[in-house]
Amino acid sequence: MSDRGSMLAQPLRMPSAGRLAAYTALLLLGALVALAGALVQAGWFPGGLLLALAGAGGLFVGGARALATRAGAVAPAAGWMITVVLCTAGRPEGDFLFGAGGGSYLFLLGGMALAVICATIGLGRQPVGDDVRLGK
Repeated sequence: MSDRGSMLAQPLRMPSAGRLAAYTALLLLGALVALAGALVQAGWFPGGLLLALAGAGGLFVGGARALATRAGAVAPAAGWMITVVLCTAGRPEGDFLFGAGGGSYLFLLGGMALAVICATIGLGRQPVGDDVRLGK
């Protein structure tokens, strides 16, 4: 048995500076994908909506795979959701980015569902060492 104990019993540590930079880059990339998706989904309705959702889902899964953590999917998802919610708010002049059609709601709800799915199914941390498997 290892003297370190269970992974759940280990204290939380701040991520390294490189990992924090990667999370920040993923957050900003999520915001960029949200803006691009907001413009594309209304421009070419059925195909644009699918393209926008595929881009968002690819970013969420790619972030999880690149950093090998669930937080890699949560960071771009947070940037995506914050940007989409800010884009849905109207301005005092009456201008808004999203129309009132069904495609906008499908983009909003579909993207949120993709974010939750990718963050939930994303890769979790795996314990290391010889004693982590039964029978060894």
